[in-house]
Amino acid sequence: QVQLVESGGGLVQAGGSLRLSCAARTSGRPFTTYGVNWFRQAPGKEREFVAAIAWDSESRNYADSVKGRFTISRDNAKNTVYLQMSSLKPDDTAVYYCAAGLLHTIHMFDRARSYDYWGQGTQVTVSS
Repeated sequence: QVQLVESGGGLVQAGGSLRLSCAARTSGRPFTTYGVNWFRQAPGKEREFVAAIAWDSESRNYADSVKGRFTISRDNAKNTVYLQMSSLKPDDTAVYYCAAGLLHTIHMFDRARSYDYWGQGTQVTVSS
């Protein structure tokens, strides 16, 4: 079981920055056995993949729409995954979710259906 709590969202002007945090509480298995990644959902749109990171931070993947602007990182000592967002655009406005699943069950890291656990989401609004 994993409980996820996102924080750090808010209202920011275009071009600004925010850092999101996803704190995980695990029971029964260590945090390093879970993949924890970021998705977002804008009003009227499907939930979409944003960024993924390997459990040991050795590799990262990003959606084309955020590549070069967002950075995902992971601190296993703190059971936390971060999303640093820079050069924000109005199109980045969405509810941002972190998602978790046991590593061996995540067959496609960019598919929402691969994850068993979700946070409540944090709203990011970028004004023009």
